[in-house]
Amino acid sequence: MSKLPITDISNLIPQKSPFVMVNSLEHFSETEVVSTFTITEDNIFVENGQLQEPGLVENMAQTVALHTGYAYFLKGEDAPTGYIGSIKKIAVKKLPSIKETITTKVSILHEIMGVTMVNVTVLNVDQEEIASGEMKTVIADNG
Repeated sequence: MSKLPITDISNLIPQKSPFVMVNSLEHFSETEVVSTFTITEDNIFVENGQLQEPGLVENMAQTVALHTGYAYFLKGEDAPTGYIGSIKKIAVKKLPSIKETITTKVSILHEIMGVTMVNVTVLNVDQEEIASGEMKTVIADNG
């Protein structure tokens, strides 16, 4: 098993630059995953010095993808492609600024037949909750 944190996540998620919204895998278990992401000035979702809501939602989704990708990596398989099935109860309390590192924590509620239901919380550097929501992701049928 690889030692955490993992900062080269390029083989764990299907997204490629400039659309990558996670920098590292900090924690992994069957029911949880934690990622970090540092906001850069050249990020496609940055406006007026802050990461906008779509960037936060994409960060949440990519953290879920990181959970799936790492689980497949541990089995010696390539990470599957997936997509957001639904988003519920997204609350953005504060937008993170350039150079700020956010921590995204995902709790897996259910995972069955390629569909994953999760609760997501995004924290700022002070461990203050800045965004949260529920999400359903679906693994694409690659067959």
